[in-house]
Amino acid sequence: MGASTLGNLSQQTSGASDDLGGLVRQLVAAAQPLEGRFNGAGRAAFDHFKAHTDEITADLNGSLARIVHGQGGMNRSFVTGDGQMADNAAQAQGAAPFEAARFGASR
Repeated sequence: MGASTLGNLSQQTSGASDDLGGLVRQLVAAAQPLEGRFNGAGRAAFDHFKAHTDEITADLNGSLARIVHGQGGMNRSFVTGDGQMADNAAQAQGAAPFEAARFGASR
């Protein structure tokens, strides 16, 4: 995984939040011609969905916002871990006795 993968994913997810609200509204508008064509439970479900479009959009956007927040936390952890690993590797390399390994020395 590249160092910028989670950051890019967060940006894409954040942008999808705006798109999702618009898609829910487009769904309601697209279904508008069907509104008078069905009855019973189907009509009740559609009317409920239509009446709660803003609430549904807010819930979906809130859920995506929490996902973005989680991705941000994962990104911070990844960047911190990556930095610590590099620091530990540099420290271990500095303490390694490379002088003891003489590959070209005569016997």
